Amino acid sequence: MTKKERYTRFIAYFQEAMPEANTELHYKNPFQLLCAVMLSAQCTDKRVNMVTPALFEAFPTPLSMSEASKEDVLVYVKSVSYPNSKAEHLVQMAKMLMEKHGGEVPGDFDELVALPGVGRKTANVMLSVAFNEARMAVDTHVFRVSHRIGLVSEKCTTPYAVEKELVKNIPEAQIPRAHHWLILHGRYVCKSQRPQCATCGIKDFCAYNTKK
Repeated sequence: MTKKERYTRFIAYFQEAMPEANTELHYKNPFQLLCAVMLSAQCTDKRVNMVTPALFEAFPTPLSMSEASKEDVLVYVKSVSYPNSKAEHLVQMAKMLMEKHGGEVPGDFDELVALPGVGRKTANVMLSVAFNEARMAVDTHVFRVSHRIGLVSEKCTTPYAVEKELVKNIPEAQIPRAHHWLILHGRYVCKSQRPQCATCGIKDFCAYNTKK
């Protein structure tokens, strides 16, 4: 099977099986989404969704969070991974939003990655989810699943290399949804330790399954 054929089947399958794929993080505006994505680094969305309601009630705006201390925020995020650094980043991020962006989350990649605690993956999530741009954020699920399916080659050894390969081969209009297809497939079916190949809907064109 050629790479083009595999991409065609991948897109066709998920368009039918998961037409409305979206983030599982709970948020009401771009600021809340940015906070949630920052907290989700090396942490589950389920855990993040457990802590954000109280966090957003205490700090509903960039202004309120910018006026808080790291210790104030830490009270609400202490159950996520790396709580101290994330609490610090949230406060500093909010301060920069107030100082440089009028309290609004910017819709520009360079301005996003300049925010404390915001890297390429988080910026791409924001541009894709909040601003509907054709951006492919590569987390551990996307990295693992895209290799297993055979969408990217073994030469793609970094998240950025995977991102470039996926963006090159997936139609622009499908890129935001494809990001969630890969994440959700990796989270619930193509798991890291025990992939559920026997019941997987794409096993007949998955490179990982055919190698076994």
